[in-house]
Amino acid sequence: MKLSVRMLAVAAVLATAACAPQTSGNSSSDKDEKTGTLRVWLFQEVNNQPKEQVVDSVLAEFEKEHEGTEVTVEYIPVETRAQRIKAAFNDPSSAPDLIEYGNTDTAGYVKDGGLADVTEDFGAWDEAKDTDPTARQSVTVGGKVYGAPYFVGVRALYYRTDVFEELGLDVPRTQAELISTAKEIRAAKPELYGLAVGGAYTYGAMPFIWAHGGELATGNGGSYAAAIDSAAARKGIEAYTSLFGDDNCPAAKCAAMTGNDTITAFAAGKAAMAIGGDFSHAAVEAGKVKGAYAVVPLPGLKAGSIAPAFAGGNNLGVLKSTTHRTLAVDLMRRLASKEAQGQLFEAMGFLPTFSDVRQQVAAKEAFVKPFVETLAADTKFVPASPAWAQIDAGAVLPTMFQEVVSGKKDVATASADAAKKMNDAFGSVG
Repeated sequence: MKLSVRMLAVAAVLATAACAPQTSGNSSSDKDEKTGTLRVWLFQEVNNQPKEQVVDSVLAEFEKEHEGTEVTVEYIPVETRAQRIKAAFNDPSSAPDLIEYGNTDTAGYVKDGGLADVTEDFGAWDEAKDTDPTARQSVTVGGKVYGAPYFVGVRALYYRTDVFEELGLDVPRTQAELISTAKEIRAAKPELYGLAVGGAYTYGAMPFIWAHGGELATGNGGSYAAAIDSAAARKGIEAYTSLFGDDNCPAAKCAAMTGNDTITAFAAGKAAMAIGGDFSHAAVEAGKVKGAYAVVPLPGLKAGSIAPAFAGGNNLGVLKSTTHRTLAVDLMRRLASKEAQGQLFEAMGFLPTFSDVRQQVAAKEAFVKPFVETLAADTKFVPASPAWAQIDAGAVLPTMFQEVVSGKKDVATASADAAKKMNDAFGSVG
């Protein structure tokens, strides 16, 4: 038995992406070899070692039960996944057998022809019956299943209890209080960001837009029209972008920050607050603020309300081009099993996609409560359109936020330009 876990260099990813052709579809392999090397691509986390340990334990058992089989894993940056995975769809000879992918990418990857239909395999999997309906929906396109849910993720408000106690501050109950509290902290402690925000942090910004009644787009059944330039959405954009400045998070530093960057800043003690997911827990626990922070649901406009959160999470999918389909499906189910998801929760704080397992971990761990409350409140999702992968890869929304915070465009102009790009994408997929 031999395990090989290779960390993928960002430069290599970019070099591969730069020469990647446009995806033109993918064809199924006519091979189903029962031995050999399986290649797996998983996402690299802020603190990746705990995830690696969980994965390695699954791989060890898998290789033990499949003699003559070896698994290699590459941990790829989330930010460059679109180019990397589309290049794999175009070049089966260098493609992995199994990938982790964001649930917003499902429709696009299915349209690209890259994911294998595993409807029968999923249905025959005994544990699948306990999958959360929303999680199951995230792997379903046109009534067919294209993967296994890996974990569900929502975001809430992390805050420094020591800073709040020192300054005599109350935990914000509304978004207006959140913004004013962030600026009050920055004024008292200029070495800190009051609330770490990122111009490239789409899912940290969305609760502000949704809380104001805005939407990304309207429509269903595959036909969508952008709504990011509506009056309600613009109010949310104004609220979020008001947090970029010397009085909270300077645009020169924060405009390019991603979600991982904001959590890194919080964990390192450089921010008093951050919008982070249940999946951020391990990184924060490993940071300087361990023992001096708490988490509450991100507040909405009214006191006591919870801002709608993006119903995120990741899935595992077998590539249509795999020459080891049976083995890849087996490994997918093992990595996404109840046991593995429970271990992943213990290691990373990722919420399980199985309803019964989630209830079990919520009863054991207090930190899960604000995320479960957020899930039970009002979660939202991106348009279920293949165009979303194009919109996401094109950084349409981050560009809009960055144009506003840099002063290049006002909210009305930036949102109108973003809406046009979104509609072009929606129109390109029919």
